[in-house]
Amino acid sequence: MNEHGYWYKEYRQGRRFLLKLLPGERLIDVLSRFAQREHITHAVVISAIGSVKNVHLNDIKSGARLPITAARLTPHAVEGPLELLGLTGNLVPDADGVPVCHLHIIASKSSGDVVGGHMQDAEVFASCEIVLAEQLLEGVSRHRSESAGTANIFFDEEGAP
Repeated sequence: MNEHGYWYKEYRQGRRFLLKLLPGERLIDVLSRFAQREHITHAVVISAIGSVKNVHLNDIKSGARLPITAARLTPHAVEGPLELLGLTGNLVPDADGVPVCHLHIIASKSSGDVVGGHMQDAEVFASCEIVLAEQLLEGVSRHRSESAGTANIFFDEEGAP
């Protein structure tokens, strides 16, 4: 850790995209394919609205300690359909330079109950509109953190694994 207790890197704003996903498409698959097609290595999801189904997500169990392991996560599968209230996250390349989607989702059931967490998978129900912003950035990649137990971003200055 550096002397400030955090790492940062300034980046320039790249291209911005509005994506419309069709029924049956998987959000992570579409974002990954789109990033490869457009040669995007780093990006941030600005917003997303629409409807989803077959949502799979994980939440950290209450009282969990580090490192986060499968036993310290609660998996959820929600068939839906659900109203997509929000999607946030980023795309950062792994050690091989392939962009990895790290996304968190919030969605509501027909009852009005809200579910959310680290998204593993979700399928578009009727439609989905995503605003994606490219980040012009180098020296940041995603690797597994032994201390956290999860795939985190690392800056070159940290000596990423």
